[in-house]
Amino acid sequence: MDPFAVIILGGVGGIVVACLLLGRFYPGNGADVLDWKPTRSPELEAQNEIDDLEQMLEAANSRRRRRGAPELTEESLNASIAAVTAETSRRRDEYQADQEIEQMLEIKNRRRRKKGLAPITAEQYRTELGGGGA
Repeated sequence: MDPFAVIILGGVGGIVVACLLLGRFYPGNGADVLDWKPTRSPELEAQNEIDDLEQMLEAANSRRRRRGAPELTEESLNASIAAVTAETSRRRDEYQADQEIEQMLEIKNRRRRKKGLAPITAEQYRTELGGGGA
């Protein structure tokens, strides 16, 4: 092996080993070296989130009162969000199922064309899938 390559590879390997040993045996951690401290505690962050929610609900309810609409509560807001999320999930699942059927139908029709058979429609394929699984 070329002596230059040995010296370079040995030097790089030595630097890597030195960095690993330094990280392993250095007392303290990176936060101590940087003198980093979190600006707020997790408890304060949670309280800020609760306060933000209360302020947003109060602002929304004041606008709703001016319009004559019923006020929102946290429970009604959560129920509304859950309903929208469930509807979105249902629509996504239906879309993905339609996409899967279209892909499978394309493969099936490709095979049918190779055999000289007429292609089938999506409705025929859905009927075939529904009848075959029962």
